[in-house]
Amino acid sequence: MAMSDRRRAVAAWESLFRAQHEIFDDISNDFASDELSQAEYDVLLTVTRGPGNRARLRDVTANMLISQPSVSRLVDRMVARGLITKCGDPTDGRGAMITATPDGVAAFRRLAAAHGRSIAERMSVLSTEELEQLEQLTTKLRRTS
Repeated sequence: MAMSDRRRAVAAWESLFRAQHEIFDDISNDFASDELSQAEYDVLLTVTRGPGNRARLRDVTANMLISQPSVSRLVDRMVARGLITKCGDPTDGRGAMITATPDGVAAFRRLAAAHGRSIAERMSVLSTEELEQLEQLTTKLRRTS
């Protein structure tokens, strides 16, 4: 890679990183209430997308940006709060299934509506074509790891 290409790559990375950080800060205010933390929201996002509001613990862990032990502790806290239930995975004796409770689904949906509006508002500076291009580019970057 030529020096100018390397500089361009570093400049693009820094711009992407700063944009992500600023947007993340802006939409983090959606989690200011005590109803759900951002990590709890992420767990419920994965679980509520599954059939019957269920997902394997390993799928939840794979979608999180925190370590497996941290996810396990988070799941245990969410079980104690009545947001999800946890039981053995009938198809994998070592695995676990997570199911959102009605209270968990309701809390997720309340926050998801507000969070979705915040994201749409923040991203509204981009045209539909730019949003599509951004999704394609970030997907391409994620597939190279």
